[in-house]
Amino acid sequence: MEDNKVSIANPNIGKEEIEGVLNVLKSGMIAQGPKVEEFEKKFASWIGSEYAIATNSGTSALHTALLCCGIGKGDEVITSPFTFIASGNSIVYTGGKPIFADITLDTYNIDPNQIETLITDKTKAIMPVHLYGQPAKMDEIKEIADKHDLYIVEDAAQAHGAKFNNKCVGDIGDLGCFSFYPTKNMTTSEGGIITTNNEEFYELAKKIRAHGASERYYHDMIGYNYRMTDIAAAIGIAQMDKIEEFNMSRNKNANYLNDGLKDIEGIKTPFLQENTTHVYHQYTIFIENGKRDEYVEFLNQNGIGTGIHYPIPLYNQPIYKELEIGGSCKNAEEAASKVISLPVHPSLSENDLNRVIEVVKEASNKFS
Repeated sequence: MEDNKVSIANPNIGKEEIEGVLNVLKSGMIAQGPKVEEFEKKFASWIGSEYAIATNSGTSALHTALLCCGIGKGDEVITSPFTFIASGNSIVYTGGKPIFADITLDTYNIDPNQIETLITDKTKAIMPVHLYGQPAKMDEIKEIADKHDLYIVEDAAQAHGAKFNNKCVGDIGDLGCFSFYPTKNMTTSEGGIITTNNEEFYELAKKIRAHGASERYYHDMIGYNYRMTDIAAAIGIAQMDKIEEFNMSRNKNANYLNDGLKDIEGIKTPFLQENTTHVYHQYTIFIENGKRDEYVEFLNQNGIGTGIHYPIPLYNQPIYKELEIGGSCKNAEEAASKVISLPVHPSLSENDLNRVIEVVKEASNKFS
C-alpha cells in the first residue's frame, strides 16, 4: 500500500531548478550573491511590493520583520494560536510576548472582532496568519491597526500569491513574510523572504540578516546570519516561473475535492470567503463528530496521506506553559481537535483525487 500512497505533499522540482543550481555551483558564488538579488527583485515584482529581502527561513523572515518594527522586551504582538509555532516563537525571540486572539471556524484565521479586545498600552503590532493559503480579513485588521497606530506583520508563510480584494498578501501590511520550505506552494529547499514598501525597513532588514553590518566588517547593531544562498535562490528563480501554474493546479484539485466531498454527512469542506484568492497550501476538512483521530488512522491505513495542521494551540505547547505565555481560545481548541488536511498538491492525478474522495466516504460511513 505504501508504494501507492497518495502523499500529503510533494515538492515539484524539475530540470530548470537542477540546471540553475548546477550553474551556481560552477560559478563559484554559492553564498549570497547575484542570484539572491535576482530572486528578490522577481518576487517583489510578483507580489507588487517595492522591496524584498531574502532570508534563510520563513522564521528568520518573521523575526527580522518584527525587529524592523522595533518589537522588543515587554512589547506585545497579537496573533493567532492556531498556526505553526514559528509564528509565536519569532515574537518570543525579540523579547516580546505573543497575545493570542481566537480564530473563526470558517477560515481558521484570526477573528478581527477578538483583536481589539486584547489591545493594551504594550501592544505594538498585529501578526495575522494567512492560514492554509487563505487571506485573513485584512480590511478589518488594517482598520484596527490604523486606529491604534500598530504595525502589521503578515505571516504569509502558506500564502504565496493569495489575494485579498485583488491585492497580494504580503503587500497589505507594513511587512509580509513568506516561507519556502519544501512543502510550501513554492520552494527554495529552505528559505524565506520579507516584502515591504518601506525603504527604511528594507535597509534595516538587509542589515539585520547580515550580522548588523551596512558594509563589510562594520557593525553598528546586533544582527544575525539570516542570509539566503545563491543555491537556494536559483531554485526559487526557477520556481517563480511555475508558481502561478502550481496555484492553479491546487485550486483545480480543491474544487474537484469540494465537488466529491460536498454531500458527505459530518464533514465540512473548506470555506472560501468573498473577495479572496485562496492558494490551498492545505486542503483542510472539519470532522464534526469529533472522531478525527479515527478518520486519520483509517485514511493512512488505506493509502491516503494526511496532516493535522495544527493539533495544539500555541499557548498549550509545553514550552509556552513554562514561559507563562497563556491563552484561552475556544474555536482554536475545537479546530485543533477536528481538522484534517488532505492531499491537494499539483502532482496529484484525477485517480489520486478520486481515491481520496472514495476513502473519505468510506471513513464517514464507518465512523458516522
